[in-house]
Amino acid sequence: MKAVLFDLDGVITDTAVYHYKAWKALAAKIGIEIDEAFNEQLKGISRMDSLESILAKGSKLDAYSEEDKLALATEKNDLYKTMIQQMTPEDILPGINDLISGLKAKGMRLGLASASQNGPMILEKLGLKDTFDEIVDPAQLKAGKPDPEIFLTGAQDLGFKPEECVGIEDAAAGVDAINAAGMVSIGVGNEQTLQKATTVVPDTASLSAALVERVWRETVEHS
Repeated sequence: MKAVLFDLDGVITDTAVYHYKAWKALAAKIGIEIDEAFNEQLKGISRMDSLESILAKGSKLDAYSEEDKLALATEKNDLYKTMIQQMTPEDILPGINDLISGLKAKGMRLGLASASQNGPMILEKLGLKDTFDEIVDPAQLKAGKPDPEIFLTGAQDLGFKPEECVGIEDAAAGVDAINAAGMVSIGVGNEQTLQKATTVVPDTASLSAALVERVWRETVEHS
């Protein structure tokens, strides 16, 4: 194992509540009602794909031009960015600082593989930006999760083969992307939702450098 690629939302910090509030406000403005259950479908996918899902729910996919959709997505993002200005290192999820320190101590390189275009800004708010060796820019990718492109790009940017990397995700689409990239996948959250992951832990506090290394080693030995 040479590197670990992290998702952001639900793994390093929890910005899901801000995404939900911003999408809910935008949806209400255009006459579409969404709830927390529907919001689960938006986790791990790109901003434009999230907007398309909301418009489909409201049977309004054809009501807006591509230019209009881009403006709506930008409006949501502006609202979201205003909300996350209040984030601090206190918003790092339990166990993540120790996980990062442990991985660094073992000589691992770290990458961020998040669909969020606000990843660099959020890491800066959390005081973690300099901790990551590479941050994949999702705006430069052709396909979002569950396509493996973001994880393949992250591995390439870090200078390693996919099979030398572990990916950590909290969304099913993200786990699918890690698996398709040929990496060992660790899911954080519901075991049934993330059943395709190599292993699943219930929360970030259950993660450790030793666990990540052990899962990778056992997977490689049995492959």
